[in-house]
Amino acid sequence: MAGRERKQTDLDKGIVIPDDWPGYPLDLFNSPEHYCEDLECVYIPHGVIMDRTERLARNIMDDLGDHDIVVLCVLKGGYQFCADLVDCIKVLCRHSNKTLPMRVDFIRLKSYLNDQSTQDLHIEGAENLSVLSGKNVLIVEAIVDTGKTMKTLLDHVEAFSPKMIKVAGLLVKRVPSGTGYLPDYVGFEIPNRFVVGYALDYNEYFRDLNVSL
Repeated sequence: MAGRERKQTDLDKGIVIPDDWPGYPLDLFNSPEHYCEDLECVYIPHGVIMDRTERLARNIMDDLGDHDIVVLCVLKGGYQFCADLVDCIKVLCRHSNKTLPMRVDFIRLKSYLNDQSTQDLHIEGAENLSVLSGKNVLIVEAIVDTGKTMKTLLDHVEAFSPKMIKVAGLLVKRVPSGTGYLPDYVGFEIPNRFVVGYALDYNEYFRDLNVSL
């Protein structure tokens, strides 16, 4: 079973950031000097991201504990969220009666040109997804925009006949052209604005920031 298409509830949306949220002033945080002139604010501090990731890990553990899973990390933007999420799950495994054996595989999607989502989706690493057959799959993505890219990926993954598919998305944008797709595990619902940091980039810049801006 893949992610859900249904009426969203506040719980499903994760932490909802309103449209008028101004973020935090940059001078409250340590940011690389070479980026300062390019940034407007700190939108989601690193500590808040980590706390929310820990909660998502607990929800995943509650739902999928005692099942072997394949974590499918969507590169490049999802690598930091995926690494932190997997680390949080491993910590929970050490302090729980449940276990969650994980194998981590990677896939790379390209659907952005500069800061705009495009109709073309290029999937790299797709030729190795036969290992998903009969497996419980957790797709980990940093950001869900219109939902079209994720729906295309889900269709592609389902072609390999996995036993189950769940999706964890750190950020979900509110966009007018959205499909209504909602991941199973959502970190934050954010306005329709371009964000960088925490492995999200603009033309390969800003991935090394620890916060979302």
